[in-house]
Amino acid sequence: QVQLVESGGGLVQAGGSLRLSCASSGRSFRDYAMGWFRQVPGKEREFVAAISRNGTIADYGDSVKGRFTISRDNAKDTGYLQMEGLKPEDTAVYYCAARFMIMKSTASQYRYWGQGTQVTVSS
Repeated sequence: QVQLVESGGGLVQAGGSLRLSCASSGRSFRDYAMGWFRQVPGKEREFVAAISRNGTIADYGDSVKGRFTISRDNAKDTGYLQMEGLKPEDTAVYYCAARFMIMKSTASQYRYWGQGTQVTVSS
C-alpha cells in the first residue's frame, strides 16, 4: 500500500504561484511513478503532469506546459508540483497519484491517490 497526502493548495491571484507537495508513506516511494491530476465539478479528472521513478523523465498536459514543473525528492518520499503563471482556469482540486514502475498520463492507470487539495485562482 502507498498512502499519499497533498498539501500546499490555497487561494492565489491570477499570475501568482503555488507549490503543491505530495508526501508518501508505506511502500518504497522510489518504486512508483507519480502523477498529478486535477478535477472540477462535473468534469473528468484531467492529467496535469507525471514523473518517472528516478525523476529524469517528465510529461505535462498541454494546458500547463511551460507553466508547471513536476519534481520529486525520493530521499524525502515527497513529490512536488510547482505552478507558475496561474490562471483562473487552473482552479480545481489537485490530486497526486502513484503507480508501480512506469509513468502514465491516464487517471485510470494509477492505483493510489491522495485526498486532494483545493487550488483557487482569482481573476
